[in-house]
Amino acid sequence: MTPRFDDLVDAVLAGTPATAADALDVLRAPDDELLSLVAAAARLRRKHFGDTVKVNYLVNLKSGLCPEDCHYCSQRLGSEADILRYTWLGPAEALEQATAGLRGGATRICMVSSGRGPTDRDVERVAGLVGTLKGEHPDVEVCACLGLLKDGQAERLREAGVDAYNHNLNTAESHHDSIVTTHTYADRVATVKKAKDAGLSPCSGLIAGLGESDEQLVEALVALRDLDSDSIPVNFLMPFDGTPLEGTWDLTPGRCLRILAMARIVCPDKEIRIAGGREMHLRSLQGLALHVANSIFLGDYLTSEGQAAEADLELIRDNGFVVLGADRPDSPGTHPPTRAGSPATRRRGAGTDVPANA
Repeated sequence: MTPRFDDLVDAVLAGTPATAADALDVLRAPDDELLSLVAAAARLRRKHFGDTVKVNYLVNLKSGLCPEDCHYCSQRLGSEADILRYTWLGPAEALEQATAGLRGGATRICMVSSGRGPTDRDVERVAGLVGTLKGEHPDVEVCACLGLLKDGQAERLREAGVDAYNHNLNTAESHHDSIVTTHTYADRVATVKKAKDAGLSPCSGLIAGLGESDEQLVEALVALRDLDSDSIPVNFLMPFDGTPLEGTWDLTPGRCLRILAMARIVCPDKEIRIAGGREMHLRSLQGLALHVANSIFLGDYLTSEGQAAEADLELIRDNGFVVLGADRPDSPGTHPPTRAGSPATRRRGAGTDVPANA
């Protein structure tokens, strides 16, 4: 056991940014230093975000039917994945879905549409939804994710009340052309810059598990730092059958935890969001990951189901955190008790004719 990660965090707290070499060292931390790494990265998380967890909720306004060929995506051109496919939700249904997320504890609603990018009519459609939603819930944050933006569209979204715009870099520039050919890495960077220039908070992250190298993961995170992304969703590949990356299982819970710790150390004061694939890949380490990240999605994702929303909220409470914007417990360090149900009486195994639970 060495204090090297504490020393690294001390340097970051003192104002010295982590280098690419530092990030690579974090990503390659041995198993017997994993808890020390998490404890060190947690100091940065606590300094900048205290004990709060930001809860976000996705509304998939249009699912599937996308002309882009992103290899990781179940909505891609030619995808044979068994997902929901529909054109734009009607305004009433879209608002009903958003309101459900707010009732569950979300403070940010992410309005997402598949496709290369929005038409001006699409932008107006989203603008109308945002106006109605904010009329009913003035404090809600809205993040739009509509694809590649044309000139003037970011400004229109900002005028309508959109707070943030998501467009992930997804991977390193050096790996980009291996996973998509219908648009360029530069196209993605340009959209993030358009959003930022229009006064929208830039939300841009990555997907881990796309066959990238350690060095390329570091490259992607350093690029996100250079782009000054306010929110960094860290997704873990969900290898849908019917996509080019089906059957790709390169991630372990420990590696996912190291990736999140690296994101925190490279981008110490940014919102690090555990995004798609957390249940599948972090598994029993989800709670530990909250000590590094400060944001999650509630419930389901775009084309896949997440764990029950109440389980998400229980995860936050059980790990000593509170939902950002929620009422705090009366006493410091205490949280509302939860009831898991009565003990299940054993009716199998020894003393019965039923096979053991083994």
